[in-house]
Amino acid sequence: MKKIAVVTDSNSGITQAEAKELNGIIVIPMPFTINEQPFLEDIDLDQDGFYSFLGQDAEVKTSQPAVGTILDLWNDLLKEYDEIVHIPMSSGLSGSCETARLLAEDFDGRVQVVNNQRISVTQRRSVYDARALADKGFDAAAIRNILEREKFESGIYIMVDTLKYLKKGGRVTPAAAAIASVFNIKPVLQIQGEKLDSFAKVRGIKQAKKVIVDQIVKDITNRVPGGIDGKYYHIDIAHTQNDAEALALKEELLGIFPGMDIIINPLSLSVSCHIGPGAIAAAWVKKVPELD
Repeated sequence: MKKIAVVTDSNSGITQAEAKELNGIIVIPMPFTINEQPFLEDIDLDQDGFYSFLGQDAEVKTSQPAVGTILDLWNDLLKEYDEIVHIPMSSGLSGSCETARLLAEDFDGRVQVVNNQRISVTQRRSVYDARALADKGFDAAAIRNILEREKFESGIYIMVDTLKYLKKGGRVTPAAAAIASVFNIKPVLQIQGEKLDSFAKVRGIKQAKKVIVDQIVKDITNRVPGGIDGKYYHIDIAHTQNDAEALALKEELLGIFPGMDIIINPLSLSVSCHIGPGAIAAAWVKKVPELD
């Protein structure tokens, strides 16, 4: 059986400390430039520091890991491992996936880059699945094929608490942001596949959570074998500095999915910089059949 390393980036929500406890999983920190100063997520930029900068209206820019960082890591790992499965964030949200795919061409198949269009908690699940598949004896190419086959078998729904950052990024007009603030309108966005898109606009957090829960139920009912009574899916929650509402959302979901092991994690900073603090999200991920 081949010895396989699983590499991902910090968009997965897996921290450096967690990676050290997980056998054969390595996390590349995503780079940020804040007020023209460079930072690396979870190295010299933690969640509190990031949101402190946002609160100061700092200029936050995201970028992809340096080519040298990726190549040095791969070359070092291949001294110990036979193959690498590399799982970057969605190709629709960053150029890091395409960069990695081009770099992997020079590694004679020993590095397999997965383009399964995941981010945050769904990307985390892909990393866990890759590790489990490797432990079952699948090689890197087979793992990539399985994960890419399953790429659309997930969905994330995100309630945005403020339109300030969407306005700043040019995704909504100043007038629309002002109206939303006056009428307490909470947009619900979705990530399915490559894009972050608008899904619904509702009044208040309570209604937003209802939309999220209803859609999770609908997706699982229609797209997962056995529906909500089956055991072929995961449900996870993410948030941006909104622990209380994340916990409340978990309780609502447990009322429908009793016994479900629902993990709560901070939302990826690469998404958070566009939506700001106060957001909550729920995601479903279909289990990989090979791991049943």
